[in-house]
Amino acid sequence: MNAQLAPVFDAWETFQEISGVGHIETDADYTEATELADALLDDGAMNEGHPQHSLFMLLSDLIYAYDQTHYPQSGVSGVDMLRFLMEQHDLRQSQLPEIGTQSVVSEILSGRRELTVNHIRGLSRRFGVSPAAFF
Repeated sequence: MNAQLAPVFDAWETFQEISGVGHIETDADYTEATELADALLDDGAMNEGHPQHSLFMLLSDLIYAYDQTHYPQSGVSGVDMLRFLMEQHDLRQSQLPEIGTQSVVSEILSGRRELTVNHIRGLSRRFGVSPAAFF
């Protein structure tokens, strides 16, 4: 074994024992990961300044990958995803500075304008979802 990897292996085993985080293979793994992600979310880990933001984003990516494999959502557009997230978070068009003004949000929701890469990056950070959710 590579000497540089030994401490990583030890830390990983300890981390997995404590957190339960690992590759999501089963519904039980999924439940454990989503419960931890929810706890991190409640603790404010969606905020980039939170010390466990990276862990939250990693879990979000693992959960998203599992969802895409086991519960594929065909035909969901970026605009549909935006509408869904706005509804879930009880947001109005004027409350999305990641996109711009209320009129820009309105144009996107009506299909007169496309989401840009910068919009998607901002929305991904804000809602803690993979940017792929908007494609």
